[in-house]
Amino acid sequence: MNLFPAVDPIPLPAPVWLFKALHILTLALHFTAVEMMLGGIIVAAWLNFRGSSNRGAPASSQQLRAAFSIARRLPVVMTFVINLGVPPLLFAQVLYGRALYTSSVLIGLWWISVVVLLTICYWLLYRFAARAEAGKSAWGFGLAAWVLAEVIARIYTSNMTLMLRPGVWNQMYSKSALGVWLPTDDPTITPRWLFMLAGGLTATGLWMIWLAGRKQIESQVRNYLAANGGRLALVMIVAQTVMAFFVFNAQPEAVRAGLAANLVYKTSGFGWLSLAALILGVAAWSALAKPATAFAGWLAASVGFLSIACMTLYRDGIRDLTLGLSNYDVWDRVVVTNWSVVGLFLVLFVIGLGVLGWLISVMVRAKTVSERVTS
Repeated sequence: MNLFPAVDPIPLPAPVWLFKALHILTLALHFTAVEMMLGGIIVAAWLNFRGSSNRGAPASSQQLRAAFSIARRLPVVMTFVINLGVPPLLFAQVLYGRALYTSSVLIGLWWISVVVLLTICYWLLYRFAARAEAGKSAWGFGLAAWVLAEVIARIYTSNMTLMLRPGVWNQMYSKSALGVWLPTDDPTITPRWLFMLAGGLTATGLWMIWLAGRKQIESQVRNYLAANGGRLALVMIVAQTVMAFFVFNAQPEAVRAGLAANLVYKTSGFGWLSLAALILGVAAWSALAKPATAFAGWLAASVGFLSIACMTLYRDGIRDLTLGLSNYDVWDRVVVTNWSVVGLFLVLFVIGLGVLGWLISVMVRAKTVSERVTS
């Protein structure tokens, strides 16, 4: 028996491979912003807490200033999280709508609550940044924002996992048609969530190394960011690697075998492990040598993004193979390609990426203003 709704009779306007390529690319960009935000909030909150609790201590001033250097950028990062999250969600709806729409309805109350939770989290980030700039104790706002961000992450993880389990849909709907329950019996949910949590701290460590190359930040704070960012990335990439094996082992045997047999997924998996080793080396170098330079920063950013891209591709394999166990073949779709429309879309897509890159470059090349707390 097919547990999925019927296929939409309207054919796809472009090949499946194109939708998947665009989905993986935009999702990797989204995950980069998400991990920076999840890790950045808690690191900035911790630094602000330490600095506020030990005023007068030698490291207090550096901790408060480092916290501000991260906190002031978090509202901007949240903007990228939101805007970069729209394209991959739309592509996922095209490719996996029969599964994703169903799981979204089953947790409907939680799914809709994301809008409210995200709005409150956004406001808290602005309050956090403002108080951090004033040199005040702001960690409470940061901690509250982090809790809400982690709740949102858990909701997304639950939905993206539930869409792979059509066998439990009827039971969940019978339990409640109001969408008030989140699935708790899936052995893959917690490992996946913890993997992303560890990844957020790894990404933040690399982000701190990148910030250490910004000339508008005071030299002592840059050295502090380089050293402590390296230490954080060093520890957390090891933790993330451990969690990666937990995620892999939590998958059904058929999925693990499929990942090992598929050249693309196997290559992306080994690619992630290789990049994790490279991150380990970059982090150790930064922790020991404190290279507060643009080169070190862009090196950290590059290996960080490439590792997230490999992880995103591997995650795509887990999804397709798991859905295949329930006879869902994402490639089995009627396609009627209108290449003139596809060409116009791709041109606009490339222009959009170019504009995004230009905006980031404007921020990076903006007039240097010394970042100092006001008290």
